[in-house]
Amino acid sequence: MSGQKNLDILKRIILYCDEIKEAMNRLGSSYAALKDDSVYKNAVAMCILQIGELTVHLSDEFKAAYSDMPWQDIKNMRNIAAHRYGSFDTEKLWETISEDIPKLRRYCDEIIGERS
Repeated sequence: MSGQKNLDILKRIILYCDEIKEAMNRLGSSYAALKDDSVYKNAVAMCILQIGELTVHLSDEFKAAYSDMPWQDIKNMRNIAAHRYGSFDTEKLWETISEDIPKLRRYCDEIIGERS
């Protein structure tokens, strides 16, 4: 896979990270807001699903070179969102969107910056 294709995937991941941030800005930046709003949960879960799907398309060489990010765990979250949606742990979802997604966005941004 070309380096440009990996960068294009990272840019799409960033867009979904930004959508999650926008949902948090609009719907509430607290666990309570997420817990009580199924639309909020659905919106961010769909973004997580899409991010996880995108990581599958990153080359193995790329993931090995940038192994500071747990790419397999991101894919696993996608699988939970896709296949066990009804049992999605709201606390885990909150931790993901409030802690992990900002880290993922920064990491992708750094990679794009150094490879562009």
